[in-house]
Amino acid sequence: MGILVEIGSFIKLQRQKKEMTQGELAKGVVSLSYLSKIENKKTEASPEVIQMLCTRLGIQLDNELETTIQEKCKEWYSMLFEVNDKEEIIEKHHEVQALMDTNLTNSLLMFEIHKVRYYLVLGKFEEALDKINELNDVSSSFDNLHQFYWYKFRGNYNSLNGEFYQAIRLYKLAEEKLNQIELEDKEIGDLQYTIAVTHSKLRNTLEVIDYAGKAMDLFQREYNFIRCAQCHILLGISYRRIKMYDKAIKNYNLAKHLGELNKDNQVIQLTNLNLGYLYAAKGDTEDAISYFVEVAGDERVAHSERLGAITALIKEYYTILNYDKSEEMINKASELLEIAKKDVYTGLFEYIIQTYTYAINKEHEKFRMLVTDTFIPYLKENKDYANLVIYSKMLAEHLEDLGKYKESVKYYKLANSTYEELINL
Repeated sequence: MGILVEIGSFIKLQRQKKEMTQGELAKGVVSLSYLSKIENKKTEASPEVIQMLCTRLGIQLDNELETTIQEKCKEWYSMLFEVNDKEEIIEKHHEVQALMDTNLTNSLLMFEIHKVRYYLVLGKFEEALDKINELNDVSSSFDNLHQFYWYKFRGNYNSLNGEFYQAIRLYKLAEEKLNQIELEDKEIGDLQYTIAVTHSKLRNTLEVIDYAGKAMDLFQREYNFIRCAQCHILLGISYRRIKMYDKAIKNYNLAKHLGELNKDNQVIQLTNLNLGYLYAAKGDTEDAISYFVEVAGDERVAHSERLGAITALIKEYYTILNYDKSEEMINKASELLEIAKKDVYTGLFEYIIQTYTYAINKEHEKFRMLVTDTFIPYLKENKDYANLVIYSKMLAEHLEDLGKYKESVKYYKLANSTYEELINL
């Protein structure tokens, strides 16, 4: 693609970045209406006009730098898809941004689109949304490759905000671009893996198995065994949900083996966490607790996984009436919550901790009000059917113990109907 194809979008983005009005940029160079036509690709400006506009924007035209810029962009893009130190990602971004600010380059739009991913990696969701809104103005100039990443990164944004149906819609639009562009296997595999993860959030089990299998085939070709391990974990979750426990365990063990071969602690402990969930689903409390303890005690594990393990231990200990250990885990989870609030959405964990605190302390009215008035509506809103079954049943049993049989029946029915909906998803 030639520079002139992107020049209108380039000038518009750089003008907005420098907070210049069209009038300020056009003054003494071109008419306001002519600049508007250039920015909206309704006319092709002469090289002389481009030169004058770029000079006013403080941008040089140096074709010799194009290869260097492309290489540095590619290096930065790859950092956004692997586990990298965030400070290194930020430092590389500043380096590339400095080149973008002073040079006319074909790489600008792709660089700006990747900023959506960049802000998401850093947990800056508002900045990601601002960038999406800013790029909407120039999205009509995107070619097929631009559109692929545009759809994919917007899908990432929706997914991280819990909008999984919208995320799937965008990922499918990205997938439709695959037969119109050339991408490396690892890029195609990453999209297929991402689609599998999102289907898993929506409990579309057959789609998860399909897409995780496709992604793993591509990752195997690349000898990327950590990504293969991630696919095995997804497959394990899917087989667990349809109660094919042997197949689930086989996939978890393969994931763990690959994690151990590559000395990847995150993969090992994510596998342990899911093995804990599997044995908890089977009712094997002792085995479930042993796996959850592994994860809960490892400070190298991501906050979300550790909180998942600790809150799972609260439930398991409560189930076997070991209230002292359950309370110990509540205290541990509360401490970790304060640290985790910076980088994890903690709403669900907070509800779980408070629910079990009231239950253990026999604060019956507080327990009932929290679960009926706040927790259950929250789970319904977030379509968290698995937890809706657990806490509807817990509330029903609590009300039954208090002799409130009519009210307890209501929540037993909710648990049963939700379970039916869950297994039919």
